[in-house]
Amino acid sequence: MVDFTSNARRRSLMLAVSLAALACGAPAFGQGDQVSAAPADSKRPRLSDARPTSPNATINLVNLLVKQGVITEEQAATLIKQADDEAYVARQAAKNASAKADEAAKAANAAASAAEPPGTRHVTYVPEIVKRQLREEIKKEVMAKAEKENWASPGLYPEWAQRIHFYGDFRARYQGSFFPAGNAQADAINFNAINSGSPYDLSADTNPYNWPTYNTTQNRNQVRLRARLGMDADLTNGFSAGLRIATGQDNSPVSTNQTLGANGSNFSKYQLWLDRGYLKYETWGQDLVASVGRFDNPFWSPTDLVWYRELGFDGVALQGKYRFSEEFTPFGVIGAFPTFNTDFNAGTNINSEASKFQSHDKWLFGAQVGFASRFDPVHEFRVAAALYDFENVQGQLSDDACFPVNTSVSCNTDLSRPLFAQKGNTYMTLRNIGSLGTNNNFGNDFLFQYFGLVQKFRPLVASGSLDMGDFHPYHIVVDGEFVWNTAFNRALTANGVGLTQLPGNVAGYIYNNRAPTSDGTFGPFNGGDKGWMTRVTVGNREIKHFGDWNAHVGYKYLESDATLDAFTDPDFGLGGTNLKGYFIGGNVGLSENVWASIRWMSANNIGGLPYAVDVLQVDLNAKF
Repeated sequence: MVDFTSNARRRSLMLAVSLAALACGAPAFGQGDQVSAAPADSKRPRLSDARPTSPNATINLVNLLVKQGVITEEQAATLIKQADDEAYVARQAAKNASAKADEAAKAANAAASAAEPPGTRHVTYVPEIVKRQLREEIKKEVMAKAEKENWASPGLYPEWAQRIHFYGDFRARYQGSFFPAGNAQADAINFNAINSGSPYDLSADTNPYNWPTYNTTQNRNQVRLRARLGMDADLTNGFSAGLRIATGQDNSPVSTNQTLGANGSNFSKYQLWLDRGYLKYETWGQDLVASVGRFDNPFWSPTDLVWYRELGFDGVALQGKYRFSEEFTPFGVIGAFPTFNTDFNAGTNINSEASKFQSHDKWLFGAQVGFASRFDPVHEFRVAAALYDFENVQGQLSDDACFPVNTSVSCNTDLSRPLFAQKGNTYMTLRNIGSLGTNNNFGNDFLFQYFGLVQKFRPLVASGSLDMGDFHPYHIVVDGEFVWNTAFNRALTANGVGLTQLPGNVAGYIYNNRAPTSDGTFGPFNGGDKGWMTRVTVGNREIKHFGDWNAHVGYKYLESDATLDAFTDPDFGLGGTNLKGYFIGGNVGLSENVWASIRWMSANNIGGLPYAVDVLQVDLNAKF
C-alpha cells in the first residue's frame, strides 16, 4: 500500500524546487528528469479559494511545505534567499546581454547602412546560441563582481576592507613616587631640560644646587592614562602596512603616558602622536621580514635593561630565521636607524667665513644573532647576542673662538649634545668660552653652556630566556640580560678631577657621577660601563581571560654608561641608568582582554651622590 501523504509531500517539494529553478532560469523537474506519479485518489484535490499570501508562487509553495512540516522555517528561508539571489543575478545577466545585443545590432545596422545604397533594409539576426554564450559570459562577470564587492551577499564587507585590521588598548594608572630622606638634590641635574632648551648661563649661579634638577625629595601622586589606536593592512603579495596613534605628554620615545591635569590643567584636551608608521614585506612563510619606517623593536630583548618594551625604532630592519628542527631554529636581525638628522637651518658661525656649521647626523647600527630550541614538548630555551653601535653621540668640544654673549648665539659643536635624555649618563661642558675682555668680565660672565656625553657607546648585549611549561597552562619563565659598553674609556673621565679653573669656561668638565666628599665638593668619577638584569615569572604567559594570572620578581643593576639612558625603562628609578634595585609585581584577568596590574620598584644610585626612590604602579588595562 502506497503512502499518499508521503508522495504528495514529495511532489510538493519537487514542484517548489522546480519553480525556484525556473525563477533563476534553470530547467525544472519534468524537463529531462523523471518524477514518479502518485496513485490516483478517488477525490481529486482542488485549489483553495483563499487569496495567496504572496504574489510569488514559489514563496507560497515553500510556505505551504513549512506548514505541512516537510521542511523547517530555516530551510525555507535559505531556499527563498538563494532563489532571490540567483534570480537577481540571472536578471542582471539577461539585462546586460540584451543591452550588449542591442548595441551590437545597432553597430551592425550602422555598418550595413554605410556600405549599401539607401533604401536597403537589414534585419540583424542574433542566433540563439550566441545569445546563450553572451548570457553565460555576462553572468560570470556579474557573479565575479558580486563576489568581489559583496553586493549579492548583504552584511559582508568588501574584499579590500576585510584586509584591514583595527586594534587598540587603554590603560589607566595610579603612580606613587616616594623619596626617602637623605637624597642629594645637587647630583640630579636635569641636563635634558638644558639641552632641549636654551643654554644655561653658569655665571648666573655657579652653585649646582640651584640648577635645573629632577625632584628627589618631594613625594608625588599621579593619575595617568595611555590610549592607542592602530591599523594593520594586508596589501597582498607579502606586503603590509601599519599605522598607530597614541597619547603622550611630550615626544618622549619611551612613554606614551599622559598625566591627568598636566599640560594645561582644568580638563584641557591632550595631544595625539604618530607612534607607528611602517611598510613591511614578508616572504618564505614569514621567515624573512623587511621593515621600513617607524616600527616595534626588531631585536629580541626579553627584558627592558637596554631597550624599553614600548620603544619604537625609526629606520630599516631585516629579520630572518630558519627552522632546522624543533631543537634548533637560528635567527638574526640587522638594522640601521637614524637617531638625529641635522636641520638644514643649522647654526651660523658669526666668527667665521663659513655660512653654516657642519652637520652632525647620528645613527644606530645593530646586529643580533641567536637561536631558539624546544628540547622537549614543555621546555623552550632562547639565547642571543647583539652589538649596537651609536655613531656621533659623544659630545664634541667646540672651537676656542666661541663667544656666546646671549642665548641665541650658537657654537659649532652644539648639535653634538643629546636632544633627549633621561638621567644617569655622564655629562661634560661642550663650549670653550673664551675671554672677550671687559665685554664678558674676562671670561667670567655670559657663560652660556650646553652639555654632551663624555663616552662613546657600543654596547654588547647577551640575552637569554628559559620557559618551563611543566604545569601548563602555568609556566615558569626565567629571563636575563647582560650589557657591556665596549667603547667605554675610563681615561676620558680623568679631566673631571682637581680642575682649578672656573668650570664654566673650560670644555670637558664633568658635572655628574662624581663620588661624594666630606666637604660637599665633587670627588673623582665613579661611574661604570656594565649592567645586568634577571627576572622570574610564574603563571599564565599571557593575560587574556578572566582568572588568568602571573607574578614576577627581579633585580636590576645598570651602571652609568653601560648604555644610552635615553632608551631605558622610564619607570624603574624614574628612568635612566646608574640604578640598582629590585622589583616585584603581578597581573590578574578581570574579563576577556581586561586585566589589572600592580608593580613595586625600589631603586638606588650606584655612583654619585645619594639618590633613591620607590615607585608604586596600579594599572587597569583593556585591549581590543
